[in-house]
Amino acid sequence: MDQHAHDHDHHDHYHDHDHSLTSELLHHLPYAIFSVAFALIILSFVTLAFKGMSSSVDAHRGAQMLFHSFHFMHIVFAATGTLITFRRFCKPILPALLIGVWSPVLFCTLSDSILPYLGGRALGVAMSFHLCFFTELANVLPFLFVGIINGFVMSRHSAAHQKTYSIFSHFIHIFVSSLASTFYLVAHGFMDWYKDIGFVFLFIIIAVVIPCTLSDVVVPMAYARITKKNEKH
Repeated sequence: MDQHAHDHDHHDHYHDHDHSLTSELLHHLPYAIFSVAFALIILSFVTLAFKGMSSSVDAHRGAQMLFHSFHFMHIVFAATGTLITFRRFCKPILPALLIGVWSPVLFCTLSDSILPYLGGRALGVAMSFHLCFFTELANVLPFLFVGIINGFVMSRHSAAHQKTYSIFSHFIHIFVSSLASTFYLVAHGFMDWYKDIGFVFLFIIIAVVIPCTLSDVVVPMAYARITKKNEKH
């Protein structure tokens, strides 16, 4: 294949992805639905265990521990997925590093803390507000660093492998985010969430699918286009 044909194919491939941005939310919605459903199953068993504890303080601490664990894991997958997608279309290291930092900070906070907090408040629950990037930075940074390194390493593999990794990591990303979001509700005031399980199910789907899809797909692809245009100029 000559260089012109290769460039044409690359342009068509990139053009197809450009048009697919409008359908990404619907494309990834099934991931969110199944992930949130599994997360609620897990949360149901854990809530039963919490109810059996003699102290509400112990139950609260247990929920806090689970939230932080899943939130930190979420940061790893978010940083990895963002970098894999970005570097499929744009290779410069500095822009990749920048989006690998600010995208997880923004979207993990939105999905795991801000939106669950607002959801609880919408139901009249006296939710407490907590942002790990402010209060747990020493714990957050190692997970963010490892996620960025992992994304750079995985982005060096073949295009076929990168596509497989993107799909796999995105599914796990949404599942971990679902667990982080649901455990935030329990840890910060919504222990009786099962009384409003229908609302929780619908709201967590929204809280997960929008930020995670933006983080893994839409934002890195858009940022890659902007970076490439700036390079040409």
